[in-house]
Amino acid sequence: MTPPPESHYADGGGVTYHYHDLGSGPDTVFLHGGGPGCTGWSDFGPVAPLFAEDRRCLLVDIHQYGRSAKTPITGPMWDHHAAKTVALLDTLGVERADFVCNSWGGTIALNLAAKYPDRVRSLVVTGSMPVFYGPLAPLPEGGRRGRNARDAYYGGEGPTREKMRRLITSLEWYDGDRLPEETLDLRYEQSLDPGERELAAMSDSPRGEWQDLTDELGRIQAPVLFIWGMQDAFLTPDYPLMLARMVPNGNLHVMDHVSHHLQEERPHAYHAVVDGFFRSLVPEGVPA
Repeated sequence: MTPPPESHYADGGGVTYHYHDLGSGPDTVFLHGGGPGCTGWSDFGPVAPLFAEDRRCLLVDIHQYGRSAKTPITGPMWDHHAAKTVALLDTLGVERADFVCNSWGGTIALNLAAKYPDRVRSLVVTGSMPVFYGPLAPLPEGGRRGRNARDAYYGGEGPTREKMRRLITSLEWYDGDRLPEETLDLRYEQSLDPGERELAAMSDSPRGEWQDLTDELGRIQAPVLFIWGMQDAFLTPDYPLMLARMVPNGNLHVMDHVSHHLQEERPHAYHAVVDGFFRSLVPEGVPA
């Protein structure tokens, strides 16, 4: 994993966002997951250079993560993130973008596509939970596995490097023996950020009110690729198959020997599938 590229900062509706800007070509926004210490670079650093060969890649630290602002959120959480992300796009002069997203970031992008359809060309979503039910079986831990893992990580004796290793290898990676020490260090060191620790210690829901996006999914007109790990520890592949049928233009690819962070575990395979999806889309104005 190469060192992070140059940092940039921009306003998004009153929220200061940190982001990286790589490559040139179609605007492509990367939104990371919600685990402790996650950032745009920690989640997409291994795969971003592949996309940057022919795309402009904007790797954004979501509000309350990385070097972006750590202010509390009030009101519906996914509405907040969608509105602030659109405001960031306005600041950056991005009219429409493709979105490549993991977990928490994918739920933000799905809501954004429903509420601001003119800003989205296509969506790639991995490991996200926009609705609180599954088609075949109850969601693990009632859909709270991520929140429970965060509470356990920051609870007790507090964050440690070994606790971060256990979290990643048990929930995010299929083959924990392949976890790079650089990735572990990035996540652990970021999780010690005072702002992130303060948010984790709050008891009054500083991340906003949870929303179920059942109604929103049916309104998404952009093509969506759900790309999922066969061994995802949070949501088994029956769940994204349900999501792919809930959106009007849904597609599903299930990848073997990966869990929740397939873009890190198998970056070249992930890029090949996503790049193929992008290339399969009919250009605007061209008959299908």
